[in-house]
Amino acid sequence: MRVVSDTESHLKKFQKELAAGTVAMVLLAVLARAREPLYGYQIAKQLERRGSGVLAGKQSALYPVLRNLSAAGLAASHVEPSIAGPPRRYYAITPLGRAVLRAWSEAWSDTRDFVDAVLKGTPP
Repeated sequence: MRVVSDTESHLKKFQKELAAGTVAMVLLAVLARAREPLYGYQIAKQLERRGSGVLAGKQSALYPVLRNLSAAGLAASHVEPSIAGPPRRYYAITPLGRAVLRAWSEAWSDTRDFVDAVLKGTPP
């Protein structure tokens, strides 16, 4: 049925656009709660345990965002040798990253509340 395939197509496009704006915030939040630096696979597993979200099945999408966070000074990274395979790059949130995460979290909450109010037809 065409309506179903059109709906699915629009949903995938929406999810892609939504993911583009939230992945960095989610990654910073994971790093902020970590007790020690994490490498990409550890981060992906933590997100996987939390359920299907914007990164479900897209572990490779994490790495460019982690590199961008590091280049922007929001995360620090270092490489350590690995006994079982190639060296691993570990990431930790920086003080600037924590400040930016707080600002992004507030913006996210305001946006979420506004969108929810509009979708429900209630005043924000």
